[in-house]
Amino acid sequence: MDIPEGRFDWLTTLLLCFFLGALGVHSFYTKKTAIGVAQLLTLGGCGIWALVDLIMIIVGSFKDGNGNTLYRK
Repeated sequence: MDIPEGRFDWLTTLLLCFFLGALGVHSFYTKKTAIGVAQLLTLGGCGIWALVDLIMIIVGSFKDGNGNTLYRK
């Protein structure tokens, strides 16, 4: 099953946040560019911001840059 147009994959976002969250890669992936730059410059808010995003992704409340929830297969 393919991901619907304009939606971002939950698992991809989760893995990016887990491994590269301090660099904000998951924010860049989900088109949250301004937040991604802030996370990159602060190393994910010293890891706290990345941890909060990781928890939000796991529980399903993380939104992409368009305000949509992540697509979960």
